[in-house]
Amino acid sequence: MATPFDVFMVTPEREVWSGQATIVVARGTEGEVGILAGHAPMLIELGISPLFITTEEGDRLAAAVDGGFLHVVSDGTGTRVDILAEHAELESEIDLDKARREEAEAERLLLERDNGAALAMLAKAQVRISLRG
Repeated sequence: MATPFDVFMVTPEREVWSGQATIVVARGTEGEVGILAGHAPMLIELGISPLFITTEEGDRLAAAVDGGFLHVVSDGTGTRVDILAEHAELESEIDLDKARREEAEAERLLLERDNGAALAMLAKAQVRISLRG
């Protein structure tokens, strides 16, 4: 059985989730990473992507994360993962209708002009739809 460790997922507005986990899987701007207890200390920049946490009880949580950082600290007392997201929603919190409206709006904006903000808006909506859809 995997050794549990502390995980804290926060945004500037709130604590999204905290608890014991056995694995965290996240996508950074340079690729995907899986974190287990005892992982080497690191700091990565998160992309707009899903993030997965397997809890100590074996439940799998999914969240849509819109950038930020993932920080891992491991020492003799254990491992801690801090997910410092610009915005994050647990799968259960995602409003699927709202995400579909945002996807349609982003696609409309992209047809009018190539726009970095519209591309980000589209990516955020598509992550949410993929988790709930």
